[in-house]
Amino acid sequence: MTATHLTTRAIIRMSPLDDTEDVAAFLQGLVTNDVQGPLPCYAALLSAQGKHLFDFLVWGAKEPDSADLLLDCEADVADDLAKRLSMYRLRRKIGIARDDSLGVHWSSQEATGAVPDPRLPELGYRWLAPAGGASADAAWLIHRLTLGVPEGRAELGDILWLETNAVELNGVSFTKGCYVGQENTARMNWRQKVNRRLVVVSLAASDEARRVAAYPNLGFAVDHLRAESLDPAALPAWQSAGVLTPES
Repeated sequence: MTATHLTTRAIIRMSPLDDTEDVAAFLQGLVTNDVQGPLPCYAALLSAQGKHLFDFLVWGAKEPDSADLLLDCEADVADDLAKRLSMYRLRRKIGIARDDSLGVHWSSQEATGAVPDPRLPELGYRWLAPAGGASADAAWLIHRLTLGVPEGRAELGDILWLETNAVELNGVSFTKGCYVGQENTARMNWRQKVNRRLVVVSLAASDEARRVAAYPNLGFAVDHLRAESLDPAALPAWQSAGVLTPES
């Protein structure tokens, strides 16, 4: 059987505990993307300064007539994410907890019930289903790094959200209204001042002083480099459009 389960991912379920609660409206005021539009979408929870704290995909629940939202996030930080979201909940009657009955599944090929990754179609297909089965973690990591797409706390760190290529990877809406970290993020976009970029490079070409993460066994590294030093022609097509040439 083909391995599809991403064991490095977990699901956080957000549920209304009262008929008056609107989970989507609650999350809409916190995260970078429009969760009241088409789902799944890629989004992040930022610091007040607009720096990455958590990134995840937001899904609608599969159960009929359910108003739940499901966050496809890193397993290692799922509890921290649930705790952070609960801080904003205050007295609202919204359940926020891991749902270990569900798992995130991935395939590089189209699969029944799967949808293209909202960040980049070339990333392949994802779906939520009961947890279990053979792990696809290694194949997913190679596939993602080969396409030059960083994700997660180890690679995104506490970097400004637009410097993580959030625009190019469909991880931010500039029309949805306010969210945590929105002011600085919107200002950077308006001024077109994204001074640095996360870039996946070969380990041999990596600048150790600017290195965020390294994968010696795979020969990849993730560097945080000044935008003017990047050659758009050497970048993946999805990323090059967002990087200005030195002459411009």
